[in-house]
Amino acid sequence: MNSFRVTAIGNLAKSPELIAKGEISYSRFCLIGNDYAGKDDDGSAREIVTSLWFVAFGALGEAIAKNARKGDQLIVEARIRSNNWTDEQGERQYDYSFVVEGFRFGAPGKVKREELEMRREEAGPRSPVSSAA
Repeated sequence: MNSFRVTAIGNLAKSPELIAKGEISYSRFCLIGNDYAGKDDDGSAREIVTSLWFVAFGALGEAIAKNARKGDQLIVEARIRSNNWTDEQGERQYDYSFVVEGFRFGAPGKVKREELEMRREEAGPRSPVSSAA
């Protein structure tokens, strides 16, 4: 049973890369989110920046690595996996992984917008569409 699940909406801190280790492939990526945190002494809005690392295995990881770019917004559904181990000093360590189970693309980031613009320019001008009357 996977008791803990999260939905995260954020922008990619950098373009994800696909990593292959034997038969297993995965993509590890960081999402950044900005949240309103009130106003400072001057009355200006303050933000808190939160970053979380996610891992996506197999086809999900491949799709994210192939299609997502730095700055793109992703909407991610993930489960939380507990990682516990003993370090070299014999101390017990605790950590968590956010394992992607599904995602959607949100708004494209600057890099993707520039890629799309370059493709449009390479395709050349479109011919006008005439309508038959």
